Amino acid sequence: MSISLAIVFPVVLLLVLLVVQASLWWYDRQVALSAAREGVDAGRVQGNATDGAKDEAARRQARDFLDRQGVHGYEVVTDGSTSERIKVTVELTPPLLIPGLTGPSIRQYAEAPRERFVPPVVTK
Repeated sequence: MSISLAIVFPVVLLLVLLVVQASLWWYDRQVALSAAREGVDAGRVQGNATDGAKDEAARRQARDFLDRQGVHGYEVVTDGSTSERIKVTVELTPPLLIPGLTGPSIRQYAEAPRERFVPPVVTK
């Protein structure tokens, strides 16, 4: 009995660790997507601010969200944003259960049209 347990137990332990690692990866993927969405929401409604100020607000909001979630080792960029659309990309590396190794990074993005305030057209 003890020999068969010594053979089966590492396999069962490995399967449990794989399930936990997959769950961590999925959770970090959802956190990255939520941070990108938070950034887009913050960057598209900044009134008459310049596009640079709106992009900075988007990056700041995404970083604040990631900090509140306890994520370390992330990057938030607004590359690909135009004067008509804002795009926030979040890239992070999820932790691995095996120490000393680094896994693949996760990249999620969100984009939406920028809100523009236009004066009403006066007709006579």
